[in-house]
Amino acid sequence: MTQQNKRPREDAEIVPLKIPHGSTGLEALTEAKLWRNPCWFAFRFNHIALRYNAPLYGWIKRHTGLSRPEFVVIYSLGLLDGALARDISYSSGFPKNTLSRAIDKLSGLGLIERRVDETDRRNQTLHLLPAGRRMFEQTLQQFVAFEERMLQSLSPGERDTLSNLLAKIVIDTPNWAIEIDDQDDPEDPD
Repeated sequence: MTQQNKRPREDAEIVPLKIPHGSTGLEALTEAKLWRNPCWFAFRFNHIALRYNAPLYGWIKRHTGLSRPEFVVIYSLGLLDGALARDISYSSGFPKNTLSRAIDKLSGLGLIERRVDETDRRNQTLHLLPAGRRMFEQTLQQFVAFEERMLQSLSPGERDTLSNLLAKIVIDTPNWAIEIDDQDDPEDPD
């Protein structure tokens, strides 16, 4: 572990936007996790992601019949056709075996196809077929509208600031640990 990682956070007790108990309209434990928690950022971020993912992927299941991992493949290829399964796994956090099953199903449904990667013939690129492209285009607006609803309380300037701050954090993620070893235990004096 680097010396920088061993240094205690000076701001560990700082929680921006202090909220009085009971003033959020949220259930007490949720409020405590989001406002009286030294890990306020991670818990708020997860709370927001859950409130985005659960309704949208429930809607996707009802309207397309696809599970979340299956639709993640469609969405990923809608953004970057010709991606590799390993890149979809890395960018989504789904295990390779989960995505492999999803890819097999989507291929069987005629939504995507595999092609030999011309730059590295050991790899297969994934591509949306016309039905998969239509599905992506027909569902994208629901994702955009839901995100717009999430951001409506922010001004355009606040949205820009939020986007820039989140980008800084995301760009730093390759420097984060992939797993935590016992030797990284902050309670362990050695």
